[in-house]
Amino acid sequence: MSQSLAQVYLHIIYSTKHREPFLVDDGLRREMHAYIASIFKAYESLPLIVGGTTDHVHILCTLPRTETYAKMIGESKRNSSKWVKTKDPKLSNFMWQNGYGAFSVSHSLISKVQAYISNQEQHHQKKTFQEELREFLTKHGITFDEQYIWD
Repeated sequence: MSQSLAQVYLHIIYSTKHREPFLVDDGLRREMHAYIASIFKAYESLPLIVGGTTDHVHILCTLPRTETYAKMIGESKRNSSKWVKTKDPKLSNFMWQNGYGAFSVSHSLISKVQAYISNQEQHHQKKTFQEELREFLTKHGITFDEQYIWD
């Protein structure tokens, strides 16, 4: 082929450090999600939806041809953490956890994943972040050790 073409979708999940509920304020949470989306756009990733709850975020996006998802995630965590600390002195201790989950998404399942991310508030009335992440890891065949996935 004379041209490089790709369309890869990722569902990315990461939490605040120790699942601290820093994003309680709905307005701040929406601002955080928009800010994270802008970071992904800067890396030529199309964020289809960014959502989450008080202690974690979900991002459904495309993977750009020229950047790694590890770099995009690292930059989104670093920059959004610095940004949110400027919003309120009570957020001076805000931190994202060290790790993340990144899962491939089939084009045929995009609308299902978007709906899942849209309904995070309702979803987490029944299930904790830890339960959710364990299910994702198991569903995607990822072997994990509990002592190393939580910080």
